[in-house]
Amino acid sequence: MAARFSDDGHGRDAAASYERFFVPAIGRPAAEHLVAMAQIRPGERVLDVGCGTGIVARLAVERAGPSGAVAGLDVNPQMLAVARSVSSPGAAIEWHQAPAEAMPLPDEAFDVALCQMSLQFFQDREQALREMHRVSAPEGRVLLSLPGPMTPFFGVLAEALGRHVGAPAAGFVRQVFSLHESDEIEDLLRRAGFARIDVRPAPLRLTLPEAGDFLEQYVASTPLAPLWAGADEPARSALRREVLAAWKPLEGERGLEVVQPMVVAIGSGSTVR
Repeated sequence: MAARFSDDGHGRDAAASYERFFVPAIGRPAAEHLVAMAQIRPGERVLDVGCGTGIVARLAVERAGPSGAVAGLDVNPQMLAVARSVSSPGAAIEWHQAPAEAMPLPDEAFDVALCQMSLQFFQDREQALREMHRVSAPEGRVLLSLPGPMTPFFGVLAEALGRHVGAPAAGFVRQVFSLHESDEIEDLLRRAGFARIDVRPAPLRLTLPEAGDFLEQYVASTPLAPLWAGADEPARSALRREVLAAWKPLEGERGLEVVQPMVVAIGSGSTVR
């Protein structure tokens, strides 16, 4: 699922691959689901936290309309550079480079804050949620989209990466699915100051590219890319054989047919104001 890049040497090529491969396959379908659940109204002020290349912000601006305002925030300047380059010239989106834990934004500035498949990668999840709470209007709402639990589809990939590429590669895939338990998410939101909390399953049906193409594209568009490049060809070949054999039963006429469990959490109100 999601691949959140920090500012750690991943360059524009990685961010461009994320936009080219990951967004159409997974990012956009997930964003359409999240934005629809947010029920953004014309004139509302919307923040996309951990925006990456900005797919959530781009969809949100269509709903907020010319009387609304949309901003995207990400720590990675390369992701933001791509976000700016692919946004429609008429889409008035403000882009901010900063960590989610320390947003350079005023209090109560947004009616809706959206965070798609990013919270599990933040260094301090509770502080990031406190910041989302701080910048939300008193009657505003925060929506989080989180993937998990990990299905056999990605489990096969994680196991093969561990055997053939190394523990850090497997660890990345596991981190993607590391935050999905309702009790844990509710506790984080409560400690961040939200009074009303709703955590619900929201499975995502995906039609992905053909198995071989998806494997190559997923690796290229995530932090797996340098780890994959550092493995020797026999290791990469062995991984391909294992993963593609396991994925073959999922192939349909249009590509891989996958249902990924997701959780959407909604926080609103305040216990501290």
